[in-house]
Amino acid sequence: MRPVRRGPSPQSADFVPYASALAPLVGRIGLYCSYCERLIPTNLAIEHIQAKSLPKYAALEGRWHNFLLGCVNCNSTKGDKEVILSQYLLPDRDNTALAYEYLPDGTVQVARGLTAVRSRKAEATLALVGLDKASAQAASTANEVQVALDRCAQRQQAWFEANVAHDELQAQPDNDLLRRMIVRLAQARGFFSVWMTVFAADRDMRLRLVQAFPGTLESGCFDPVSTAPVKPAPNPDKLISGKKI
Repeated sequence: MRPVRRGPSPQSADFVPYASALAPLVGRIGLYCSYCERLIPTNLAIEHIQAKSLPKYAALEGRWHNFLLGCVNCNSTKGDKEVILSQYLLPDRDNTALAYEYLPDGTVQVARGLTAVRSRKAEATLALVGLDKASAQAASTANEVQVALDRCAQRQQAWFEANVAHDELQAQPDNDLLRRMIVRLAQARGFFSVWMTVFAADRDMRLRLVQAFPGTLESGCFDPVSTAPVKPAPNPDKLISGKKI
């Protein structure tokens, strides 16, 4: 899950209607779902961290720091659940790059080596947006089956394309044009974490990817020289209950 920095609000007042925040938010963190990392060129929605339908959070409906971006699947799965910030890992305040592993079969799993407490938070986040439905067999409804198949298939396709690009680059590692084209392909496909995993041993490519996906470098969650994940997250905007990983 790609860590991002939304940054300070571009205006002093809340956004009314809240949908008017979409353009500046996309400008800060890109046309990608904040949870599943898919590129969503149409129908990308403002995702309220605290659901606007919950009366206790009604005042946050237009509040900038309550916004991420969500695809229809992640947004609808999360629904109107209350998010106890201390119990989840969120990409705008935690280094979620450390929390998950992305596998060639299209599945996402909690990273090995986490403490028990962090593992529980990572698992809770996957469940919150349905990313724990790793396969059709794990789904309980017909819609969940299709969503699980779609998500896995899209991540598998990203793995395939990233591996082809990796092999081509191995044959001509000094080809700067090829490196730039691979970054553009990654931007066009989404699934930042898949590309970062495939190019794990290529510091230059990882740095290019971190720089290319909006809001990622700004998060401070990757060392600007080595690209190693920074822990805990710097949380430069001092968001509530940040730096949990």
